[in-house]
Amino acid sequence: MHRLSDDERRRRIGRRHALSPGHRLDDPVAVTRAMTVLHATEPPTVHLAVAARTTGVSVADVEAALYDDRSLVKQLAMRRTLFVFPRDLLPAAWGSASARVAGTELKRLAGDVERAGVAADGVAWLEDAARAVVEHVAAQGAGGRALDARTLRLEVPVLQTPVGQGAGAWSQTAPVASRVLTLLGARGDLVRGRNGGHWRISRPQWTAMSDWLGSPAAPADEREGYAELVRRWLATFGPGTETDVVWWLGATKTAVRRALADVGAVEVALDDGATGFVLPEDTDETPDPGPWAALLPTLDPTVMGWKQRDFYLDPADVPFLFDTNGNAGTTAWVDGRVVGCWVQDADGTVRVVLRHDVGAEAAAALDAEAARLTTWLAGEVVGSVYASRLMKGERLP
Repeated sequence: MHRLSDDERRRRIGRRHALSPGHRLDDPVAVTRAMTVLHATEPPTVHLAVAARTTGVSVADVEAALYDDRSLVKQLAMRRTLFVFPRDLLPAAWGSASARVAGTELKRLAGDVERAGVAADGVAWLEDAARAVVEHVAAQGAGGRALDARTLRLEVPVLQTPVGQGAGAWSQTAPVASRVLTLLGARGDLVRGRNGGHWRISRPQWTAMSDWLGSPAAPADEREGYAELVRRWLATFGPGTETDVVWWLGATKTAVRRALADVGAVEVALDDGATGFVLPEDTDETPDPGPWAALLPTLDPTVMGWKQRDFYLDPADVPFLFDTNGNAGTTAWVDGRVVGCWVQDADGTVRVVLRHDVGAEAAAALDAEAARLTTWLAGEVVGSVYASRLMKGERLP
């Protein structure tokens, strides 16, 4: 079996993830394709992930790709997470990962509807509610009124229906609106269109997907969809283990094993003794990208690409860089390893906070990246609900 070392994996991060200065890309679409998808749970992640991998690309350029060209589209998919997809990859998600999320959401919400006494058949009630929302949004037509969640709740009365969720001390009752919109977003019936707020804040204007794209939203076959997602993941993150793919995709081992077989994935030996997978044409070693440093945002796709991260992350650092749910805060990288995080001062200046001694040259490279990011942000201060312990100032070993 061919062996791909941890050094090889780190070289691939520098080149394929466009983090080495010599391998940066030209535009937001190229970055998204290189990374398969971009995390969009927090809106600034998309812009900052692009900024880290390009030179001369602005916030306006990212906004244009999302909302004018629509070459990049927000879609709820793997692990019930919001991502930005290249437009051509959407059908694969609709037929596989997004459909799985939608099925889970429908079942859970239907149960809550029934327990609330709203309807004896929660699924039938939800389908009627979903139809009413889609018809109301579609009636606006392409280029029609922008409809945020609050407006939809007011104009589609069924969305005001109170439904409980959770159990015990965590239970709460709220209008069903946000959960129905989540379901419709996962299905690809509606899309988070233009943002009604600042680029750092999520205030989506819901639009019919077919109007947003200018064509019907047709999902791929489930098997084909999973295979295409896995093929692109391998091109970005390979080698990776079956565990990595199952976690990233949010799918079953059966679906992942079938997809790996469908794309002809090749087994390779990893340094920790595990078996990894790569595409059949991807077993050669990667040329050294040269020294590099990068500052990546909260939930960056590189940081969140693998479940098993020891080849780039000291396990002792995990509690300081990730929350208890596995969400990554900001990270500072040197030559394919995480060495700390970055924060901003009140005036917007970016500072690097190290967990490890990286040497003078690497420290200077990180400082240069901090200066570059400070200039790019132009005084904007980006907050996050996923601020790590290190970002909050905890530095104990």
